[in-house]
Amino acid sequence: MSKKALLIRCCLVMFIMTITAGLAQQSSTKMIQPPYLKAGDTVAIVAPSGILNNREAEVERSKTLLKSWGLNVVVGKHVFSKANHFAGTDDERCEDLQKVLDDPTIKAIWAARGGYGTVRIIDKLDFTKFKEHPKWIIGYSDITVLHNAMNNLGYESMHAMMCTSMTDEKDLEETIATFKKALFGESLLYTLAGSSYNRVGKVTAPVVGGNLTILQTMLGSKSSIDTKGKILFIEEIGEYKYHIDRLLQSLKRAGYFDQCVGVIVGDMTKIKKNTTPWGTSIEQLILDELANYSFPIAFNMHAGHEPDNRAMILGRTVQLTVDSEQSTLVFE
Repeated sequence: MSKKALLIRCCLVMFIMTITAGLAQQSSTKMIQPPYLKAGDTVAIVAPSGILNNREAEVERSKTLLKSWGLNVVVGKHVFSKANHFAGTDDERCEDLQKVLDDPTIKAIWAARGGYGTVRIIDKLDFTKFKEHPKWIIGYSDITVLHNAMNNLGYESMHAMMCTSMTDEKDLEETIATFKKALFGESLLYTLAGSSYNRVGKVTAPVVGGNLTILQTMLGSKSSIDTKGKILFIEEIGEYKYHIDRLLQSLKRAGYFDQCVGVIVGDMTKIKKNTTPWGTSIEQLILDELANYSFPIAFNMHAGHEPDNRAMILGRTVQLTVDSEQSTLVFE
């Protein structure tokens, strides 16, 4: 073999090894999982969003629930503060959240409620000490702002019930059970009821997302998330169908679905009726918006603004299998 041919072969081998190593590193890159909880750990309850008018009973029931699992509970100084629409001023809500983000003895941060307000404080938060002692961020709805932040920092977070969910516990059996499983690191596996609207397929990828309005609100900011190679979960409450169409149009135009590999549709709760009917079901609306994409779409995930709100680990790799008869969602 000539020296030139040998040199070319060596260069090719080195190139292939470099590419292979890069792919291996990319495939092994995983979101950082905060430590699961164990008896004796401490959970902090804070209210980064809406005001908690007459919700003391729900917070007390939440504290009792956590204590029954052997956990300690601390409640933020400003949880019941009032400043117009919010649970305290922006500075007060930020102070409570920053304090528990920084505290290494806190193993999970549980949002008392959603509503609106987290976007007003997200840019004031410093996650430096959080990175030294990661902990679970728990909630849904407006807490999607924090889920996006966790995703962009490279940490898993927990889309699950909040304190204001603790109304009538007999309606919350699965909600509470899956919340406990997620907190303590038990496996999560869901079987979703079938739907004629399902787009069949199978995919294994990380799941991201949350409330549709919040996802759209984050577009164009550093809090927007990358959906490339990921399964997008969406849920919504109290919107007109035309507004949901508008939200999906915004995400679509921003490229949200271009390299997405699947969609899970959670609860679409209390959809409002307009004086001019939309003309199709909410399921068909979603399918129409996503007609140009080939990824699987699963409806009937019990997650969102309903009493039956199953816990999900956002950022975790899941196996999604979608069929018309049923779908399965397995968290690895």
